[in-house]
Amino acid sequence: MVLSEDDKYMKMALQLAKEAFKENEIPVGAVVVAEGKVIGKGYNQTEKLNDPTAHAEMLAITAATNYLGSRHLQNCTLYVTLEPCAMCAGAIFWAQVGRIVYGATDEKRGFNAYSSKLAHPKSKYTIGVMKEECHQLLMDFFKQLRLKRKK
Repeated sequence: MVLSEDDKYMKMALQLAKEAFKENEIPVGAVVVAEGKVIGKGYNQTEKLNDPTAHAEMLAITAATNYLGSRHLQNCTLYVTLEPCAMCAGAIFWAQVGRIVYGATDEKRGFNAYSSKLAHPKSKYTIGVMKEECHQLLMDFFKQLRLKRKK
């Protein structure tokens, strides 16, 4: 089976999300790709770094802008396992990410729950790539978290 480019990079983001899960972080992973090369990646590390801004997207964007030596990512694609929150959408907007691909939607905290105007008008979105796998990982994490709290 040959994976599409979107599936290939989302699978990488999903692997990063699994790393977050192992570290008891909300399992979200992100990868930034430019011209077929991964130039930034990250997974949620808010607990580990004691930093509410240490979301997967923020870490991946920082790595990518450092790699390019530019604050703009117009020719890049961000792959993320969960719909970005309003904070991350703001960073995506200011970085002018050319394309955003995400797996699972987040009806409660995703940026679309607040306003689709948080998205940069030139950015292109692809939604639902590997959404079942992305969603299931989140469900497994929160189920495990509830079980731990009951003990």
